Amino acid sequence: MNTTPRPIRWRSAATALLAIVSAAVAIVAAPATANARDPYPVPYNLFVQDEFTNPGGSATGSNDWSCKPTPEHPNPVVLVHGTGANRLNMWTTFAPLLANEGYCVFALTFGNYADQPYPISAVGGMARAEDSAAQIGDFVDEVLATTGAGRVDILGISQGSVVPNYFVKYLGGAAKVDKYVSLGPAWNGSALTGPDGGATILGLGTDDARGLLPFCQACLQFLPASEFIAKLHAGGLYAPEVTYTNIMTRYDEGILPYTSGYVEGPNATNIVVQDQCSQDYSDHIALAASRVAAGHVLNALDPAHPRPVPCGFVAPFVGG
Repeated sequence: MNTTPRPIRWRSAATALLAIVSAAVAIVAAPATANARDPYPVPYNLFVQDEFTNPGGSATGSNDWSCKPTPEHPNPVVLVHGTGANRLNMWTTFAPLLANEGYCVFALTFGNYADQPYPISAVGGMARAEDSAAQIGDFVDEVLATTGAGRVDILGISQGSVVPNYFVKYLGGAAKVDKYVSLGPAWNGSALTGPDGGATILGLGTDDARGLLPFCQACLQFLPASEFIAKLHAGGLYAPEVTYTNIMTRYDEGILPYTSGYVEGPNATNIVVQDQCSQDYSDHIALAASRVAAGHVLNALDPAHPRPVPCGFVAPFVGG
């Protein structure tokens, strides 16, 4: 009988030990990996996701009510659409982009006739601006209560770049809003017909004329001579507690002139995208799908960590 001890196969033993350690590490790490979310696709095109394919839905990356803000991004971002739009079709670019950046992103459809049949019920921005501002304020309160955050940031476009400021100035929003970023803002109204917005030509200078457009009660409130615009500017346009960023395009056909959104203030930054990128041909709605505008938005929301703003061709109407 051979009693000679067998040599220890150190290499095999080391390999086995390494396999055991690797497996243990994998088991410990597995929950984190399982919980990780792949980045959402970010289409720089407004028409890849629409209301008709997802009736009543939300843009990808938005309205996850289980989302909790992080120390890096403590403020949820509330997206506020423009006239005739809703929480889905205006934010197919910015909702996934901001979610990928680590923000909690929420969007509402405001000013719509919810009691009407679809698709009429999906058309937002129709009600009186004052009523829409109150609706936005209620939504902000819901976001704050659900997330536990102290304040939100606002990202709005067109009508949605202006109406939230009524909430800020007159409905208690100054203590609830931190950064306020506007795409294609209409702070001074839009002169759609003549130099005074048609107030003289059409006799539509005051909000009392809104009955002429019963479906869109807000539309005439954005003429330069309207009572709503005057009230927004009363005592100063900007609330001192809030930081404002206005992002404009020279090719804006919805806000005329585009400089309607250019209002100086100690707590306001005014940006015209073509000043830094002549290849950006975005019109009014393409700002919502522009890489150039997106770069400015990200820097406005997180000024402590600025990044280079990209420059490239952006097509009108579509984005890019």
